[in-house]
Amino acid sequence: QVQLVESGGGLVQPGGSLKLSCAVSGAIFSMYAMAWYRQVPGKQREVAAAFTTTGATNYLDSVKGRFTISRDNAKNMVYLQMNNLKPQDTAVYYCNLRRYCSGVLCEDYWGQGTQVTVSS
Repeated sequence: QVQLVESGGGLVQPGGSLKLSCAVSGAIFSMYAMAWYRQVPGKQREVAAAFTTTGATNYLDSVKGRFTISRDNAKNMVYLQMNNLKPQDTAVYYCNLRRYCSGVLCEDYWGQGTQVTVSS
């Protein structure tokens, strides 16, 4: 059974930093593409940062230069370092793990989410 557990969210002042962590169990970690999504109430979930299946990284335009996604395959961990946080970064952040089989999404797993609030 694949499980994803996020941690590291909280309240931070504008300009501050947080590092989110996602612990993955029950999966051969290196086989999956991974991403951090975020969602604000009433809006669609959006990809904040992601590793593609080729290992490249993609970022939402509004977080480029401020957020960094990283992974530790040996520890089955994915991280999101968030610097220079802004109030508009306030959201619930979700870790996502997915795998494509012959180009079709065949496995898709989500964590429970961790709240990030940026406010003075």
